[in-house]
Amino acid sequence: MVRSELREHVFKMLFQIEFNDAADMPEHLQYYFESLDDAAERDKEYIQKKYEAAAAKIPEIDALLNDTAKGWKTTRMSKVDLTILRLAVYEMKWDSDVPEGVAINEAVELAKRFGGESSSAFVNGVLGKIAKQES
Repeated sequence: MVRSELREHVFKMLFQIEFNDAADMPEHLQYYFESLDDAAERDKEYIQKKYEAAAAKIPEIDALLNDTAKGWKTTRMSKVDLTILRLAVYEMKWDSDVPEGVAINEAVELAKRFGGESSSAFVNGVLGKIAKQES
């Protein structure tokens, strides 16, 4: 699988956090992998590692999002937009394999595909602010 496909699977797993108990997530992850016919073992390992690493940073990521997205606390954001932002912020701040610009572009593409009409602009704006803060 190419990185954008892997990222989409990580996004889908992170999205499930909003609707399931943390204790149940390993079982959901296993079930999800059983439904992936075209995923090699290394792809599943990548998805799982990145999902677990991003999930572990959610409190820090949400604090950053709440400080950055003025007027838009994480509790007000759509679950899709929030999940996309969480994954992108994780990649921007903690995944040295993903350049910042790639993380932003991929997040915008996920927002176009899975979000609402204004999701891509919202995601791009929030991530742009975070990128400026970091530089």
